[in-house]
Amino acid sequence: MKTLPAADAHLTEDEAEEVFGAILDGETSEEEIARYLVDLSDRSETSEEIAGAARALRARLVPISAPPGAIDVCGTGGDGHHTLNVSTAVGLVVAACGVPVARHGNRAVSSLAGVADTLEVLGLDMAAAGQSAERTLNEIGICFLFAPNHHPAMGRIQPIRKKLGRRTIFNLMGPLSNPAQVERQLIGIARPAYVPIYARAKARLGGEHTMIVSGDEGLDELSLAGGNELADVRGADFEMRRVDASAVGLDHAPVEAIRGGDAAHNAKALKALLQGTPGPYRDAVLLNASAALQVAGKATGWTDGVAMGAEAIDSGSAEALLAQWIDLTR
Repeated sequence: MKTLPAADAHLTEDEAEEVFGAILDGETSEEEIARYLVDLSDRSETSEEIAGAARALRARLVPISAPPGAIDVCGTGGDGHHTLNVSTAVGLVVAACGVPVARHGNRAVSSLAGVADTLEVLGLDMAAAGQSAERTLNEIGICFLFAPNHHPAMGRIQPIRKKLGRRTIFNLMGPLSNPAQVERQLIGIARPAYVPIYARAKARLGGEHTMIVSGDEGLDELSLAGGNELADVRGADFEMRRVDASAVGLDHAPVEAIRGGDAAHNAKALKALLQGTPGPYRDAVLLNASAALQVAGKATGWTDGVAMGAEAIDSGSAEALLAQWIDLTR
């Protein structure tokens, strides 16, 4: 068994790829992995380490083909706020606007209900959805890439993450390792001060256009509660900006207004949202959908994106898409 470096040893991108390759290939003990993940998180991972670790995970994934312009919308998780499934709803809304969405995710690790848990309650057969992901993405413009199906190397890591019950570098690696190899993404992270570090990691990996966002209160998505940090990453460069919900015509609301629960609770809220129920949950989805539509090149600005997202909900298109998706995977 290999011994992992001390956490205070800052790794180059190549060194990080080698270390995480050893972790993913089972060349280190579970105790050593757990110790290293905690120490690394406490010290805070560098952009070079995140990029190198993501490269190791990318090298071991099972890919799918995706239509041109496909995007992913996801959060790193681990923010501790236990909100409703905003990214899940955003994916449906954006796909209903005509943008292919290759949604990459998993069951809950440190939250009450992950995207897979909630979609399953709504009637989506996760095993069938995983097996038909490439087909549904190309036929109806949406799929769920259930992480265990595409990252077999993560099999021995998931129990360790579950036992730790806290965010680690694997929360940061996941969004950078989409099996559809998308070039456009909206990624939410739980640490606003960390946005530029994560943006540098994404810039090292390349891509057409990515927005990395974080609510000031540590939310891993654009927040209605106050301000938001945003990094606009294009290729190897990025620009930092601030974004506020009120600036795009949406009301401020505290995080508690979109507090979620278990999968059944979150599924009920998502169904009501798709049926047009107004309120903070809808506004949070519209704010994040607007960002995703801009990343996709579909919307020209924030208000345009909000309007497009509202139309996708109010016309019933997003709800109809979910029903179609469920039917295709039965």
